[in-house]
Amino acid sequence: MWQNVALIMIGVGGLILIGWAVQGFFLSSEVPLIIRIAVGVIGLGMLVLIGVAIRDRLRKAKTEDFKGVEK
Repeated sequence: MWQNVALIMIGVGGLILIGWAVQGFFLSSEVPLIIRIAVGVIGLGMLVLIGVAIRDRLRKAKTEDFKGVEK
């Protein structure tokens, strides 16, 4: 149980740091607008692909039939 708590804490801390870095990048006036738009589109595309992959895997997990495997 404590391992799960530690992993969650590490994940939340990592997400906070990533959010802080992303905010600094997108609010910086030194970075050209076209670069900020391109990075945002790439990031959004990656999130969509990850979401589709997770959804497909969960859908397949419900229908998989493991013959010969004991529960």
